[in-house]
Amino acid sequence: MAGPSVVVIGAGVVGAALADELSARGWTDVTVVDQGDVPATGGSSSHAPGLVFQTNGSKAMAEMARYTVEKFVGLGAFLQVGGLEVATTPERLRELHRRYGWATSWGLEAELLSPEECVVRHPLLDAERVLGGLFLASDGLALAVPAVAAQLARAQERGVRVLARHEVLDVVAVDGRVTGVVTDKGEISADVVVCCAGIWGPRVARMVGMELPLTPLAHQLAWTGRLPELAGDVVASLPILRHQDADLYYRDRNGTLGVGYYGHRPMPVSADDILSVDAAEVMPSLTAFTPDDFADAWTETQSLLPATRTAKVEEGVNGLFSFTTDNMPLMGESRDVRGFWVAEAVWVTHSAGVGRAMAEWLVDGRSSIDLHECDVNRFERHQLAPEYVLARGCQNYVEVYDIIHPLQPMEDPRPLRTSPFHVRQRELGAYFLEASGWERPHWYGVNEGLPAPSYVPNDWAARYWSPIVGAEAKATREGVALYDMTALKRLEVSGPGATAFLQRLTTGDVDKSIGSVTYCLLLDGDGGIRSDVTVARLGADHFQVGANGELDLDWFERHRPGDVFVRDITAGTCCLGVWGPRARELVQPLTGVDLTALRYFRGARGYVGHVPVTMLRLSYVGELGWEIYTTADMGLKLWDTFMREGAIAAGRGAFASLRLEKGYRSFGVDMTFEHDPYEAGLGFAVKLGKGDFIGRDAVVERKESVRRKLTCLVLDDVVMGKEPVYHDGRAVGYVTSAAYGYTIGRGIAYAWLPAELSVPGTAVRIGYFDRLVEAVVAAEPLFDPAMERLRG
Repeated sequence: MAGPSVVVIGAGVVGAALADELSARGWTDVTVVDQGDVPATGGSSSHAPGLVFQTNGSKAMAEMARYTVEKFVGLGAFLQVGGLEVATTPERLRELHRRYGWATSWGLEAELLSPEECVVRHPLLDAERVLGGLFLASDGLALAVPAVAAQLARAQERGVRVLARHEVLDVVAVDGRVTGVVTDKGEISADVVVCCAGIWGPRVARMVGMELPLTPLAHQLAWTGRLPELAGDVVASLPILRHQDADLYYRDRNGTLGVGYYGHRPMPVSADDILSVDAAEVMPSLTAFTPDDFADAWTETQSLLPATRTAKVEEGVNGLFSFTTDNMPLMGESRDVRGFWVAEAVWVTHSAGVGRAMAEWLVDGRSSIDLHECDVNRFERHQLAPEYVLARGCQNYVEVYDIIHPLQPMEDPRPLRTSPFHVRQRELGAYFLEASGWERPHWYGVNEGLPAPSYVPNDWAARYWSPIVGAEAKATREGVALYDMTALKRLEVSGPGATAFLQRLTTGDVDKSIGSVTYCLLLDGDGGIRSDVTVARLGADHFQVGANGELDLDWFERHRPGDVFVRDITAGTCCLGVWGPRARELVQPLTGVDLTALRYFRGARGYVGHVPVTMLRLSYVGELGWEIYTTADMGLKLWDTFMREGAIAAGRGAFASLRLEKGYRSFGVDMTFEHDPYEAGLGFAVKLGKGDFIGRDAVVERKESVRRKLTCLVLDDVVMGKEPVYHDGRAVGYVTSAAYGYTIGRGIAYAWLPAELSVPGTAVRIGYFDRLVEAVVAAEPLFDPAMERLRG
């Protein structure tokens, strides 16, 4: 046996994949336990319809789906019949073009089909109902139970133990570290415990005090009798089919048709109320079929697929599946109990990919793909509240096939988090969008009368947009504006070891004089970017870190030595960005701080009127100005002090435009764990001469082999992000951030391209819905390349 002792809880598609992938990497002291029989354990894997559509707006999810297909094909547990998504409305047809762009961006081969071509692929379709389709030949049907059996068999050949009929009653932890699990047949010691319990995941996680934002919901699947139009002696003869306009999907099986439906009312079930294996009539993950909920689905099915008009629904189930608050899996290690890991809310589509990613994470310390969207520690505390988890899980079920705009916020529950400025923002007619629970103004109705650049975006880009955005951008460039930056995560790092700690964690040299501010990156051991942060030294052993979210806090906590204290101060503080060429004219009369002496990337403490503040000379919009922080109780006074002097407020719409004109990157969008500083154009933030830091050796190696670059493009239109970029008719990259540049009068898009194509002047095209948009690589930054505005 090699590697630490591991217990995997759950022998479904995820647990089986993990056991196989771990043992393939030499970790063979692995025990898989399940309360049910193996390989049909009674969980979601045992009844899953098996449809695998790989296209996804998330690059990570598409990559994990692609690996699942490749692995299952090799195991003989996949029927590659193809996947067809059809449109019956013009809006859905446009959405299929967008999905085609995603597939192309992530390297999947896809085809856009005419109505006639859709019917050729799937003859049951009514040609009069269909406007077009999206087809992936590599999609198909996963045979979940055979896949479980095959992967567990391979793992057992390498020494893995599989224990069926072992119910986990407790997870044992001593001094904050896992030591084993208690089952109804005895205790099993372990260095690592991985929860792959699916719909039972919340129950298992609570054994170590961990709350999982996961809701099991019942989903309807019905089967017809035999249809003469289908081959009765073939497991599957047609492509899997999605009719997302009506929340439906279809697959055939031995001459019958399976109909899956998401259009019914949400039917959540508490993980604590799921029946045991022995108490369930068929299996725990199945509940009684409710025909009334299926009535609309059957009516629509008979319209779309005329062959079903003489058929009947012969059987049906309401099967339980896992939904999360943001529709992404839950992966990673508990922050509080070391050695307790989860791989939850994973459907068959992504199961083998998740198994591989988790095995890499455990064995190598990191995954080969970016998992920041999936990390279980990504959630703010309010997002773990039971009522929030239930509400969001149910809403995500309702919206599972909806057309979601990139800026579309959740509508309920809101509002949750508001800055101290919120009451004034409402008085100014703010249009709010939501981010991590925060209400953030996108523009202000009071600014409607301000002069604005002449620009009208295309219809998709015009959603969640107003001409006021351009007016606020213009006002910032020509005068001064206030930006609510309260939603920016703020961490306080203090203690005798604070300086050494930050030197070790970041790429920048933060061991500078009090008042210094340093832009830094957080790197993983392989040199990939985990985040970008600003570090302000407010005292000898006292720093304020401007971070990106909970994952940064988690990273700090995991590496924090005993002589360092890390505290999230976001909720108790607030921040205004005061930016523009007239910023000093506005602020200086209100403060005793000499703003002329306060150089770029320096900070000072003082007062604005009666308000105690910390002022950092930073700018996300490329203009003179400061981030001005105070405590939450003084925030409203700070706002009113500036507004009395004639300042205007500006929102995130203008902010996004100005940011891209200046070429500032956004972590999680422009760069992720898979990118390094030199590819992302952030090599200036890596101070190799300061000494050792996490990822240093790896990033030195990566510096010499930059094969792709984050590249600035200009165009005459606007795109939205994740679109494919073409050169000489071939897809070569994809867009990250995009916006209209009101100052330069052009559309801006940042994209990952091969290094040889990132030369200014190179012509490319961007696939935007059903057309190709001409774009040109441009030198960056597009605005104020000499930094005169910032340093003035």
